[in-house]
Parts: sequence; C-alpha cells; structure tokens
Amino acid sequence: MKRLLLTFIFAALGQSPALANPYNVLVIQTDEHHFKTLGCYGGKIVGTPNIDWIARHGALATSFYATTPVCSPSRGALISGCYPQYTQVTNNNIPLGDHVVTFAEVLRRKGYKTGYAGKWHLDGLGKPQWAPERKFGFDDNRYMFNRGHWKKFEITGAGPRVAAIKRGKPSYGVENADNKTFSTDWLANRTIDFINLNKAEPFCYMVCFPDPHGPNTVRKPYDKMYKNVKVPIPVSVNKSRAQTPRWGAASPRITADTVRMLMPSYYGMVKCLDDNIGRILDALRKNGQIDNTVIVFTSDHGDLCGEHGRLNKGVPYEGSARVPFLFYCPGKIPAGTVVNQALSCVDFVPTLFALTGDEPPKGVEGRDASALFRGSKTKWDDIAFIRSTSGVKPWLAAVTDRYKLIYSALGDPWLYDLKTDPDELNNKFTNPDSEKVVRRLTVKLAVYAKRQNDPYAADPKIKADMAQALGQAQ
Repeated sequence: MKRLLLTFIFAALGQSPALANPYNVLVIQTDEHHFKTLGCYGGKIVGTPNIDWIARHGALATSFYATTPVCSPSRGALISGCYPQYTQVTNNNIPLGDHVVTFAEVLRRKGYKTGYAGKWHLDGLGKPQWAPERKFGFDDNRYMFNRGHWKKFEITGAGPRVAAIKRGKPSYGVENADNKTFSTDWLANRTIDFINLNKAEPFCYMVCFPDPHGPNTVRKPYDKMYKNVKVPIPVSVNKSRAQTPRWGAASPRITADTVRMLMPSYYGMVKCLDDNIGRILDALRKNGQIDNTVIVFTSDHGDLCGEHGRLNKGVPYEGSARVPFLFYCPGKIPAGTVVNQALSCVDFVPTLFALTGDEPPKGVEGRDASALFRGSKTKWDDIAFIRSTSGVKPWLAAVTDRYKLIYSALGDPWLYDLKTDPDELNNKFTNPDSEKVVRRLTVKLAVYAKRQNDPYAADPKIKADMAQALGQAQ
C-alpha cells in the first residue's frame, strides 16, 4: 500500500519513482594530463587543492588506465563501457558508432537534464564543429566542439566560436585571453551555468577541458606562475638502447632542456584547471547539490612530459597510459578510499550505475568495480587490458597493480615490475623468476582477446610470442 501511495504522489508531482532524489552526475575530463602533476598523486610543484578535495572526500584509483592511450578511442570507451573494437573508434578522428549507448543516454531516458561542454573528438574530422548533430544522450551540446585545442572562446549571436583568429581562420592563439574567454575559464562558466539552471532537477553533465594538451600556452597570470620553478627531470629521459623497446623509441630532440622549457606552462595549465574546478565545486556547494552529486575527475590519456625521451602519448608507458581517476559519491564511497587494483576506461560505466542503482546499457564490456570503491571485501581479478591504435604495428598489454606485460608486432615482449622498477627501465620478461607471472598474464590476455574479439591477438608476431609464452607449438 505504501508503494502504491508513493507512486500516486510521484505521479502528482510529475516524477517517476525512479527519479526520487537521484544523484546528479558530473564528469570532469582533462586532456593529455600527467597524473603526477596533481597533489593527490604525489605532485609537489602545483598546488591542486580542489582536485585533491575530490580525492580526499571520495576515492582515488592508483592504477587506472586509458583503454587506448590516445584521445578518441579512450573517450569512446569511457562514455560507453566498451572496448574500441566495439565502439568502432580504434584511432583518432573515427566517428563513434551509431549503435553505441552512452551513460548520458541512459540518464536522459530516465528524465535527467543532460549536457556537454568542451572537446568531444568522436565525430570524425570536423574542426572545431560546434554542436555535432549526433548527441549520444547529451541533449544540451551547444558548447561541445568536435576537436581542436583552442585557447580562446566567445559567444556570439550565432552561437559559440573560437575567438582567436589568424589569417581569417580559427587559431590556437592565446593573446589577450582572460578569465572570461580563456578556454578553461569559459568551459567552467558554461558548466556552472548548466548547474545553476538545473538546481531543482537531476542533471548529468560532462565537461572536457582541452588543457593541459599542447600547445603549452596559458593565460596570465598562469603563464609566468612557474617560470622559476626547478623542473624535475625524468630518470628515463636518457636511457640506453637496451632499456628501450622498439615500440617506445625515444626522440633525439627530447632532452632535459626540452623538459625544462615545456613544463612551466604545463604546470600553469594544471593550476588554471584546478582553480576553475574549484569554482564548479563552489557552485554545487552554494546550490546545496554537493551532497547529492556524483563527481568524477579523470583524463583521456597522459602525457609523457619527457619521460623515456618522448612527449605526448600513444604507448603503454605509465606517463602515457595511466590516468588520474577520482570518484566522489556521497553516502556510497567512503572518504579517503584508495583503490589499488588495475582498472580501465571501460570499467567506469558499469561502476557508476552500480553506485547510482541504474541499469547499464546492454553490451557493456567493462566490470562493475563498485565494491572496490565502497571499500567492501570482494573477489577481484586485478587486471586491465589496454591496446594500441589501429593503423600502426599493434601492441596489446595486460596490466595489474604491479606488473605490465606488453606484446607487440614491433619487437620482443616486455614485462615491467612497477614495484621495483617504477621508471620502466628494465625488461623482466626473460627472467626465470618471471615465468609464472608471464604465463598468468598471457592466459588472461588470451581470454580477453577471444571474449572481446580483439584482432590484435591474431597479429602473427603477437600470436607467436603469446603461444611461446604459454608453451604452445606453432
């Protein structure tokens, strides 16, 4: 009788029972962000108190990996819970398949107000291409642009546009950008506007900041804030050829001086991000929404920032593939939780919906890791699978909290012991004491490849190396 009465009350109020006091969902994603620049991940140079607040009052995942460490495939995996070979986004600039159902679409169907601001990179080659026609559940996508690392925006009578123009075309210029027009501030303002507009009803919003992806430029005063800092030089910037796999060849142009030149502006971009995330959190507090909003902070992939003599991403090194992942869910995730088990982008959607009590879309390939984030005892297979982009000599990797096993069409297999070798300098694959680890991870990688129909496992070199590790004749 009580349930029937509640149903009548909800109907009178114009609400479904499922929407009674639901969580809001806010996903904050940065671009090409090295996790070690954040205080909660041990960063010492940039103060990031606002991002750290999310970690301190929620959970921090220490071993969260981009399913493919480049923009488009990682983004597609995060919003869908599916591997790139399912979403069809196996490399940058490939459109997301029409069949994909995102977490936002699930919540939109439930009655949520949904929206998106910032870089999308899932609709092909359009640049900037505001408000892509296919919304994938993000109803208010006026401030979504398909791709580009623009630094300055404005709103005109015809809608948003890039405010930096060079030779009549949008440019990445940052000249005269301020706290209203600089991309990070501008996108934070759009996010705050959406939050304020939806104080009284459940919302789902995703904001994807294009920083700290290059170009390494930022508005005043952040541009000079770290100009005199002593930049730490990665141990791996200069290493021997024997310590370098063929898939991870260094660039001779990247030296310690390169790192010293590039990082001050990178730090400035991170500081600007943290300040603006603080403004977003303050809006939630002012509106009384902070205790009823799930907040996720992550990045699409990392940036090597000179590690291994490289910049950017695309390889399975930690600085490229491992990303920050913070999860705040009041009443469900205990404050200060640390999750050490390996996870990847595909695990976000099923975990989110297990915490909010919603059903994930059919076909989700990731795992529900909610027990880990709740701090509950659970049997958990500590492993994640990551893969290269298409169109190159492929690699496949199995990663745990301690080990990383990589099979590549380009060169020998590599095994890193991240506990004893956090800088990833030494290949343990052929060590006799690594045999059990290699076999165990290879078995799991083979099972993944078969279950998820990963074509990389059929590459002749990868297939032969995996078979040899398992003691199988070819």
